[in-house]
Amino acid sequence: DCERCQCHSEDKHTAILYTLLSQNRKHSRGGRSPAHQRCLCHQRRTVCLRTPHVTCQAASNVLVKTISFMKNLPAFYLLPREDQLLLLDSCWVPLFLLGLVQEMVTFEVMETPAPSMLKKILLDGQSKQQEPERTQPTLAAVQRLQCCLNTFWKLDLSPKEYAYLKGAILFNPDIPGLRASLYIESLQQEAQRALHEVLQPLHPEDHGRFARILLISSTLKSIPPTLITDLFFRPVIGNADIVDLIVEMLYEITDRQLAP
Repeated sequence: DCERCQCHSEDKHTAILYTLLSQNRKHSRGGRSPAHQRCLCHQRRTVCLRTPHVTCQAASNVLVKTISFMKNLPAFYLLPREDQLLLLDSCWVPLFLLGLVQEMVTFEVMETPAPSMLKKILLDGQSKQQEPERTQPTLAAVQRLQCCLNTFWKLDLSPKEYAYLKGAILFNPDIPGLRASLYIESLQQEAQRALHEVLQPLHPEDHGRFARILLISSTLKSIPPTLITDLFFRPVIGNADIVDLIVEMLYEITDRQLAP
């Protein structure tokens, strides 16, 4: 857990250049309070991928396989197009994360290189017409993500367990606005029943495995899409909307990959 932030403690000795920069940042941001300035504590520092080319390519491959999984489900295409889009928007992140686990994709992050303080001071006021700065993942958010992935790796799921769990996650009847919610609920129940049945011969003595899998899978839904997009895909797609690209991949383009 992130400890109490020490960035703005009263007894902190601040360097002259940092004082100038802080005053400059406060002036350029309309006098924001210190709580809105960049936090400098360890957990809240922004991070980026250590090897973006390798990791983004691996993430792209996982996303393509995730979309292919949906493409190969006849029950999914029987749904109204509106329901398909709602399910896609709601479920692509946990399905993608399951793909990362299944494909054993690991990654490391490093602190985001900070721009030169002197450069920021000298160029203040000259970049107001430029695009707003992109959001960056924090170390605490990435560590939470890695914790979720590590928990799944410990389960050591079989290919059939992955397949049925993905079905149970995709067919979520609780999404607001669904037209065929009852049918989707029956599909989820069918997937959960198949998952439960496949567990019996694989783990006959582990009676709590089914509940444990569903419980741990619920943690994937707590990972925000912005974190996944900024960490794995923003270096590739720039300012494009990731959901628009996924929809395009699902309906119009086959065997497409995001090339770094």
